Amino acid sequence: MKQVAAIILMTFSAIASAQEVEKPVRVFILAGQSNMEGAGQIKSDPKRNGGQGSLEFLVKDPATAKHFAPLVDSAGQWCTRDDVWISFLDRKGPLTVGFGARKDETIGPELGFGWVIGDALDEPVLLIKCAWGGKSLAIDFRPPSAGKPPYSLGEKTEADITADPTILGKYYREILTQAKAALANIKDLVPGSDGRYVLAGFGWHQGWNDRISDKFNAEYETNMVHFIKDIRKDLGEPALPFVIAETGMGGPEETHPRALALMKAQAAVAEHKEFQGNVAFVATRAFWRPKELSPSGQNYHWNSNAETYYLIGEGMGEAMKQLLKAHAGVAK
Repeated sequence: MKQVAAIILMTFSAIASAQEVEKPVRVFILAGQSNMEGAGQIKSDPKRNGGQGSLEFLVKDPATAKHFAPLVDSAGQWCTRDDVWISFLDRKGPLTVGFGARKDETIGPELGFGWVIGDALDEPVLLIKCAWGGKSLAIDFRPPSAGKPPYSLGEKTEADITADPTILGKYYREILTQAKAALANIKDLVPGSDGRYVLAGFGWHQGWNDRISDKFNAEYETNMVHFIKDIRKDLGEPALPFVIAETGMGGPEETHPRALALMKAQAAVAEHKEFQGNVAFVATRAFWRPKELSPSGQNYHWNSNAETYYLIGEGMGEAMKQLLKAHAGVAK
């Protein structure tokens, strides 16, 4: 009888292990321009304000060490998650530091987002990051339903667009291409997966190239509404949870009319009646750190401050958690 009981126990254990491995992967797409790529410095450089604002500084400084402690192990080495994976253009692997714009040198919002979501979910997580520097929503990410812009494009005229329609929305289409390729490759991107997945959410951090143009700025809210609807349609997820992180460079003291108008437009999108409970806006201006406390003075890249990028991702993750409570995905 003991042998029979042992066999039964082993059988149930094997089944439980198989079910654990075969949980559908929760997939999140993170898209945008250079600030989604990420310029948060990892290495501490004493010549740059004593290393302040770098990730190495943050995990050691008494004022921030507790918050960032999960990122390092007992030996002080960067941790690598075994439940969150990332695909970023030609780079892939388990989530850790170094998936920013410069490989192994910078971080973007993916780190904070992945840590929050990974801790919140029992299923394995895949982040598909689709980001390219210097891209506008008005032109590069322009969604199909927005149609042609009602203005000239500087060097690119309406005649240019007519002659080469691929100018408009090229990177909108590239998001779809990258996302669909990764979804078709789940087994390779997430070791142990049986290929099933739930497309669980979409995160957006972008805005600089629209905020520097009056014309682009004026239609940002409308374009963002079109973008969300089109992405959901083209990915086959009509209620896909969507998080917009504010382009808050300049912080609480920002006064430029275009910057304020664009941030107002981003916040307004989440207030649309049809987006209640499925689109969230994340305020980021409080995450701004001045250049005197940062690795650089690049205003448009959040002064390369790793704390800022991590907090943006963390904020996006917390907002996504709330949306997920009201949205149940179906395994595919």
